Order: sequence, then C-alpha cells, then structure tokens
Amino acid sequence: MSHDVTPSTDSPFRSEPTARDQAPQFVLPLVVRIEKTAPPARTDALETAARAVLVMLSDERSVGDGEWAAAVRDWQDARIRKVVRRARGAEWRRAEGLPGITVTGKSAEVRVFPPVPLDGWPKDLARLQVSGTDLDDPEPPVAADGTAPLLWLNPDLDMSAGKAMAQAGHGAQLAWWELSDEERAAWRDAGFPLAVRAADPARWGELTAGGLPLVRDAGFTEIAPGSCTVVADHPALR
Repeated sequence: MSHDVTPSTDSPFRSEPTARDQAPQFVLPLVVRIEKTAPPARTDALETAARAVLVMLSDERSVGDGEWAAAVRDWQDARIRKVVRRARGAEWRRAEGLPGITVTGKSAEVRVFPPVPLDGWPKDLARLQVSGTDLDDPEPPVAADGTAPLLWLNPDLDMSAGKAMAQAGHGAQLAWWELSDEERAAWRDAGFPLAVRAADPARWGELTAGGLPLVRDAGFTEIAPGSCTVVADHPALR
C-alpha cells in the first residue's frame, strides 16, 4: 500500500490541515558543524543527520519514562518538524554544552537535541543561522550496494543542504516507524547503516508508487506543499 505515513489520513507531513495541527507544535533541532576551513561533504552530512534522528528516537531517554520522552511524544503527536542550523567555533562549543547527542560521520558532525516548542528554542540554538547551509561533495558518492537502507531523494527538487538533511531525517523516521521491534533493534545494534542518494529520474515514479514510506513535504520552506521528497527503502520493508 502506498502511503505517506501511518495513518495516511493524519500524516505529520501532509500540506492539508489535519488533527495534528490542533496539537502544540514542536520542532526537532539539529545543528551541523561547518567550519570554514573544513566543511563536511554534502552526502555525509545528509546521512549523518538521518542517523542522528534515529539515534534520538531510539535513545533510552526518549522512550518510556525517559527525561526526553514527553517532549518526543508531544513532537510526534503534532507536525513532525525538523530544523537544521549551522555552527562553527564557539557556536558549536556552546551547542555541545546543551543536552543532546552528537553523531559523527566520515566528515560530518551533527548534534541532535530533544524537541522544543516551535517558539521556545534555547537562545544558544535560536541565534544560529538556518540559511546558507550549502555543501558539496568533493567526489561523486559511490553507488549504494542496496544491502543497507537507502533514502532516495527526489532528483527533480533543488534543496539546500539543510533542507535535504531535514528531509533525510524525515525518511529515516518513517522507516523506523514501519519496522517491528526486532527490526528496529537489529538496525540500532548495527549502528544505523544507511545511504542517501539522488534517485535515477527514470526510477523515481516507480519508487514513489512501490508502497515504501514516502515523505510528502508540508511546504513550510523552499519547496511546494505536497512535494514528494524522499522514499525510504529499507530492506525489511520491500
């Protein structure tokens, strides 16, 4: 069955108003470290952001009676918003001083924080820039082998690195929701391997119609409401 997220009639990513809009709105903050002399590669930043979302969702503090669990529940009951900001130098050190988790890739560092009210960002995060998060891949990413989960990006959309990082995080979260407890544990124990790649334009229609978790963006920033941004292709969901 093709769907946005379960239940599809109340998707956190739909552009149309849903019951989720009546709930208090929260956002998941992610901060990517971008030093002037050593910015991360774009694809590695996207993959690290996606893993950071999964690390937050699976952390013991985010579930049950954990200290972040109430905030995570409130966030997931409303629109699933993620905002990526950038930091360097002292900004990054201040961000590291706040409760959260830093996830490291090959060249990227992303710190994820427990959800905060839409208008209640900690001041050390609120002052960080959202725009200008433009990154490049020094070399084209190698072809993904298909054994690890793949987050396919819409090849027809031009997104900033920050926007694409948030979308990759959405896709990873949808895959997580669809998995059984055993499948989630296996993915977590393996260190959340995954790849983010732009889909072949000739395959995009097939991917979006294949019944895999699909992100339809609500259109708050950069792209048109309802745009399909990511297909989450986890081997357990094929």
